[in-house]
Order: sequence, then structure tokens, then C-alpha cells
Amino acid sequence: MRFRRHNASLGADVLGVDLSQTLNADQAAMLLGALATFGALRFPDQHLLPAELKAFAASFGSLEINVAGAFQEPEHPEVMILSNIIRDGKPIGLSDAGQDWHTDMSYSAEIAFANVLYGLVIPRRDGVALGSTEFADMYAAYDDLPDDVKAKIEAATATHDFNKFWEAMRARPGSTRAPLSPEQRAKKPPVSQRMVLRHPVTGRRILYANPGYTMFIDGWDRAESDAMLECLFAHQLQPKYRFTHRWTENDILIWDDLSTLHNAIPDYRPDEHRLIKRCQVMADRVFDPAFAATARFDFEMA
Repeated sequence: MRFRRHNASLGADVLGVDLSQTLNADQAAMLLGALATFGALRFPDQHLLPAELKAFAASFGSLEINVAGAFQEPEHPEVMILSNIIRDGKPIGLSDAGQDWHTDMSYSAEIAFANVLYGLVIPRRDGVALGSTEFADMYAAYDDLPDDVKAKIEAATATHDFNKFWEAMRARPGSTRAPLSPEQRAKKPPVSQRMVLRHPVTGRRILYANPGYTMFIDGWDRAESDAMLECLFAHQLQPKYRFTHRWTENDILIWDDLSTLHNAIPDYRPDEHRLIKRCQVMADRVFDPAFAATARFDFEMA
């Protein structure tokens, strides 16, 4: 298994591994270390059944069953279907186009560690792949903060709310999403998260706030909170922290939800079809010191 970096900050290709096969202990340890180091890993030319995709994702933690409760793989509710394809007058998946920058599950008391996406149908125009996924490096964003800002947010918490994101998606042109039901809202009430996390695998500090879900800094005057969040959001999305993954059919992409933000680019039309299968890995195992300590960092670079 070899790694090929994309840029100085984020992302790497992983070569020489077939994810339809069960990972051995050395492979799992290496991928855990690589994910925490590089932030996003691409595995090209993979061919997996839903059960195999689920098994790979579960190597890193327990898998979420999405609160929306729709567009899940039959017999595998942990595998969510993201798509703009309409079949027999009905959508076959949930659209993820135009989500804007966010960190999955920051709105949950039990946060996420990783996302696993499997690209099956990729829209193209004039031979150019559309629907890219962008990432921003929250290690580097934290490291570059002024010392006085680091001091202000070191012990601070902020409130995150799933409904902020859901309503923003509903407001997108052409959206067919219904409002969350009272039962769905009750499953994901607003929660407070620390604004600075220490990554359980690398030990590095992370800026843990995002435009998609973060509402306000707890206990701060609202105007002061709004000003700080506006500053932090602008800071963390600077081009120098960003990397864009351009999809190819049969890519599997996994990213670290602790150390990155991500954004799905909505640059394709309804008739330019996209089909992605997705698993959400929770952060239950990675915050177990025994599991985090299994990570290896002696990467063989391609």
C-alpha cells in the first residue's frame, strides 16, 4: 500500500489496496494514521457491494443511520444514497448539491470521525468531471490563528444546530426537502461543542467550528459572537487551506471530519446525473486511546 500526496496540506491517493477485501491489522493501522495525517484519502478504481462498503467504513467506528431516514440502501440502512437521478418520477437519492461548508455531525452530541463516499455515476460536461468535493484544513487554520484569538476560544464552546443546515438546503432553488418533523428535531436538538479540539490520533489542535451548523459562541454577547464567528469562517476558508477532489467513477473517498471542513460543489444540471453512496463513521472508536494508539505513520510514498 502506497500513498501519493495531493498538496502540502491536504489529501492523498492510496494505491495497492482492494477495499472489497477485509483490511488486515497493518492496513487498518496505516489507514488510520494516514487519514488523521492527510485529512482525505482517495482510493481509485474500487468495486464494492453495499455490504463491502459498509464493512470498510466500519473499520474506523460505528456507522450512523441518518436522522432523515430516507434514501438508504435496502438491507443496509447505514449506506445512504446521494443522487439527483429521477426514476419513474421519483428521486432515487437525497441531493447533496450546494451544501456549503460544514463538518458532518458537529450538530450531534456524538460527533463524527469520518465520511466514506463511493462515486458510481459522475456528471461530466465536455469531458470535465463536475460535482467536485472541496476540503479545508482545520489543523493549519488553527495553527495560523493569532495568539489572542487562540486564547479567547481555547476553552469556549459553541452551539451547533442541524436545523440551520437543513433549512439552508431547503431554501436552495429546486429543493424538494420537507421541513424536519418535530420527531426528527427531537432526535437532533442543538448541542454545544468545544471550539478547539485535540485530535485523538495526531494530538494536534483543530479549529472545530463551521458555517453550516455553528450558531453562536456560548455565553458571549451575541454581537461579539457573530463578529468572532464571521472572522473565523473567513479565516478557515482561505484558499491556502483548501484542496479540491475531482471525482472519477469508482473512486472511494474517505475524509477526517475532525480535521477538515468540506463542501459539495453544485455545478451540474438536473440532467447531468450523479450517484454517490455514503457511510458516516462516528467518533466512538477514535476517541478510545487504545484504538487511536494503533495508528501507524511509516507511510510508503509513491
